[in-house]
Amino acid sequence: MKRRFRVGIVGQVAGRGGATAHLDALRALGDDFDIAGVASAGPASAQRAASAFGIPRAFDSVADLVASDDIDVVMFTEHVPRHREVVGAAIEAGKDIYCEWPLGAGLTEASELTRLANETGVLAVVGTRAIVSPELDCVRRLVANGFVGDVLSSTYLVAGFGWGGEVVHTDAYSMGFKEGATLLSVIGGHAIAAIQRVLDPIQEVGGTLPRSRGTVRVRKAAETIQMRASDHVMVNAILESGVPLSLQLRGGFEHKARLLWEINGTKGDLRITAEVDEIRVTNSFPVRVELGRKGLNGHREIEVPRTHGFGVDEAITAGNIASIYRLMANDLRNGTHTAPDFDDALVLHMTIDAIEQSARTGRRVRVA
Repeated sequence: MKRRFRVGIVGQVAGRGGATAHLDALRALGDDFDIAGVASAGPASAQRAASAFGIPRAFDSVADLVASDDIDVVMFTEHVPRHREVVGAAIEAGKDIYCEWPLGAGLTEASELTRLANETGVLAVVGTRAIVSPELDCVRRLVANGFVGDVLSSTYLVAGFGWGGEVVHTDAYSMGFKEGATLLSVIGGHAIAAIQRVLDPIQEVGGTLPRSRGTVRVRKAAETIQMRASDHVMVNAILESGVPLSLQLRGGFEHKARLLWEINGTKGDLRITAEVDEIRVTNSFPVRVELGRKGLNGHREIEVPRTHGFGVDEAITAGNIASIYRLMANDLRNGTHTAPDFDDALVLHMTIDAIEQSARTGRRVRVA
């Protein structure tokens, strides 16, 4: 019988941005993983999570979980400002890691965690889950197989679920810049990961990061807070292949256009849009893939087989997460590196840092 890896969950278990989808994904991979414990804000919070979701052990603290000999893999979904401390502690304890994106609050933290993971030799996986979605794999294969011919340009427009007129209390911290969970780093990071998976790495950027809103209302609370981060991102970039890319991110989603990604080629175009108006990003929700060929009017939708084979296909987020966990399990057994890891995350952070540098200086910046 092959080994099952014991997973300890750190962070919120319920709610958006929590670990509920991870629980579904891990349970769908019962031959690979065993959910062994949870640690949260404190013993009482961990015990509530363990009782509510059938997790066998509630740890008194995160330090106890990462030090436990009963844990092989630490899955981390806490807020970005805690990543450096807790993920670093887990790595130093010799645990393999699954950390949700962004890896750190900026390039410096991401560099430190990547260096630490490489020096320690642990398997450190990052949750850029758009790259394993069936739809994105379909788009990647269409481009690679020449269905659009030579790629001439690409445009990516998306509206973020936050950074608009209001925010939920648990996401209020993301209205700041130094906390590392900005519109650019979160929504932009997932978008850039998808673009680079299908096309090529970004080589050079020119970016602006305006802030149109001075304050934002906290939902279900009689208060407003200062909007300190950008609520709009505009990037004109050049890929390593020389292909120009236009990337635009808009805070909030009050208007209809949630997601529009076009790839234009010498033989035709690909258009990727949100399947439902209310949902807008490629990493967690279904998208529609359409192909337009030169000489023909309009676009025709391409049927994408939306199955990961894990029994969680109705839950898009859980299915994508399960795909990364399956890659991780294979990597742990075989010593390979097929799952997106901290080195991949560092490249994303370098790209984001280059965009921020360009916005500060008003000059174009090459990605390190």
